[in-house]
Amino acid sequence: MNQEPTEVAPALAYRLDAFTRLSAEDRGAIAMLSRPARVVAPRRDLIREGEHPRYVHLMLDGWACRYKALPDGRRQIVAFFVPGDFCDLNIYVLKAMDHSIGAITRLSVADISREDMDKLTTDYPRVTQALWWEALVNAAIQREWTLNVGQRTAYERIAHLLAELFLRLQTVDLTSGTSCDFPLTQTDIADATGLTAVHVNRTLQELRRDKLIELDRRRLNIPDLQRLMEAAMFNANYLHLDHEGRHLDANR
Repeated sequence: MNQEPTEVAPALAYRLDAFTRLSAEDRGAIAMLSRPARVVAPRRDLIREGEHPRYVHLMLDGWACRYKALPDGRRQIVAFFVPGDFCDLNIYVLKAMDHSIGAITRLSVADISREDMDKLTTDYPRVTQALWWEALVNAAIQREWTLNVGQRTAYERIAHLLAELFLRLQTVDLTSGTSCDFPLTQTDIADATGLTAVHVNRTLQELRRDKLIELDRRRLNIPDLQRLMEAAMFNANYLHLDHEGRHLDANR
């Protein structure tokens, strides 16, 4: 792992501002979380199950995933991380990791100490409120993933995953029109949806045939997001994209 200087990605401010209207002081406090970034090579682990966690990890650039693995190597991805995401805000209370976090792409990550997180949440209540909202949304995403794997068809599962990831990237200003970067392999999608890679390949072809998606050179294009959401029976309420946190703040 290498080191390189960086600043906390603007994606974090975009993400937190979706839940609570941040002041200039709040944004300045977030910027103070800047650290020399740790760079993790693609397909390497940021931290592994069984290791002792010491920091909160903030995704600055690149994609990562949370996963559980069986002794025979089979893997279940239970979350994807994009720029602006924290990996477990209170992870340092654990004696040992009960899951692993792996880099999908070349990953730039800030390691934030417990002391720095405590100071941020004590001194900046708006940021704290935004972090509460983020934690609630992350729990809602996990519930939706459980429903996805347990009840939706393969076609619906993959359509749902693609719609969710696009909307999450859109929230942090990482989409361009109807398209976004999409570094996931078919194996990654399979591990996240409980399908085989062969089944994923066939389903992606069906989505292309129905003109719901275009995938080319690690780039995803969704010509009609509403049609894709309808195909997935996607209800975006669990992502709380209507800025409920801001509404609460405005009513005070």
